[in-house]
Amino acid sequence: MHIQQLSLTNYRNYHQLSVQFDDKINVFIGENAQGKTNLMEAIYVLGFSKSHRTTKDKELIQWEQNYAKIEGSIFKRKQKFPLEIQINNKGKKAKLNHLEQKRLSDYIGALNIVMFAPEDLNLVKGSPQIRRRFIDMEIGQIQPIYIYHLGQYVKILKQRNHLLKQLQKRKNDDVTMLRVLTEQMTEHAAIILEKRFLFMKRLRSWAYEIHKGISRGIEELSLQYAATINVSEDDNKQRIINVLQETFTSIENKEVERGTTLIGPHRDDLLFYVNGKNVQTYGSQGQQRTTALSLKLAEIELIYQEINDYPILLLDDVLSELDDFRQSHLLDTIEGKVQTFVSTTSVDGIDHQTLEKAEIFKIDNGKIIE
Repeated sequence: MHIQQLSLTNYRNYHQLSVQFDDKINVFIGENAQGKTNLMEAIYVLGFSKSHRTTKDKELIQWEQNYAKIEGSIFKRKQKFPLEIQINNKGKKAKLNHLEQKRLSDYIGALNIVMFAPEDLNLVKGSPQIRRRFIDMEIGQIQPIYIYHLGQYVKILKQRNHLLKQLQKRKNDDVTMLRVLTEQMTEHAAIILEKRFLFMKRLRSWAYEIHKGISRGIEELSLQYAATINVSEDDNKQRIINVLQETFTSIENKEVERGTTLIGPHRDDLLFYVNGKNVQTYGSQGQQRTTALSLKLAEIELIYQEINDYPILLLDDVLSELDDFRQSHLLDTIEGKVQTFVSTTSVDGIDHQTLEKAEIFKIDNGKIIE
């Protein structure tokens, strides 16, 4: 899979841009605030229909313009097709093969992307929300139906939390409605948990081998999905539903007292252990970075296993954050099989034959200069 051509109109600091890419390695070089990360972000938005940097789509539209557009020509499984994202003040449209997709779950997955940026180093030591987002984004692009269930879950969760607040303040005493929302939410929660468990099981095996290679065989990485209820990856959907229902019943009074939903996928976490020790708590910065890198490389292999095609890799200003050995391991792993986009202020200090074969694009103030 690779992007053959990308066109931008009124996107961030790009007024008009059309560029063709090498199907192996593409490097964006430029000073800070010139548009390297904006270009990376545009590719990400083309795949996921939303940015990894902001939740406000309007921020993607160039100043004093009414709309922004991203167009890409994609080559996947020996087929070529166009993708398009249009953003205006009223919302956005996602087109696949020139046809507007009414549901994002019908669009996401057409272009598979793995991104590794400096903020991803916080995947290990950052908040649980970062790790949940990591899981959701990756499952969503290989199983788009997951996005539907996640969206429904979040929608019902908001309604349920609003009702719990009213019950807490005695503005409402209708627990019947609370139980209806609980039943609706439980169905989606069980599907989310079932898919997360399966994803973790597959990711764990890849991450273990990759981490062992990066650590030169002296460290073993294990991953654990930490659910807020007493279930495991060995449980089927019906067992998960039963445990959710029992737990919600037992904590109903406590949730009313607190005015919020206390259990469910929105409160779960992902734990990492190296040689049996929790990396978040006891790991060195080097171990945390190796764990994050292992997860990203494991993502690539997992997606290939699922769709029989490698995703596109975005390395946004991250190579300079890795030491020479981790840089080399990363570049050796992707060489020749993954279309990769690298953004950096300079390739000095990155001594690897992969970059010698790269297509170099110099970025200056929203333009590619010769």
